[in-house]
Amino acid sequence: MTRRKKTRSIADKVTIRTGRRKDYRKWRHDNPEAVRSSDRFSRKKQQQRKSQAARKQERQRREAASLPLHSDNDRET
Repeated sequence: MTRRKKTRSIADKVTIRTGRRKDYRKWRHDNPEAVRSSDRFSRKKQQQRKSQAARKQERQRREAASLPLHSDNDRET
C-alpha cells in the first residue's frame, strides 16, 4: 500500500467539495472572497519578493558597464 502525500491544499477544507477538481475550481471562481492565502504564506512570499529584488538590484549594480558619456575624444565638431 502506498502512502498518500500530505498536502497543505485548501481543497480538503472546503465543505461543498464533491471530490472533483473541476467542482472545486468552479467554487473558487464563484467565491473569490472565501478563498485567500494564509497570512503565513503571504508574509513568506512578500519576503521572498523583497530578497529577490534586492539580489537583482545588487547584480545589476555590480555588472553594469560604465559607459564613457561625453568623453573628450568624441567631441570633434
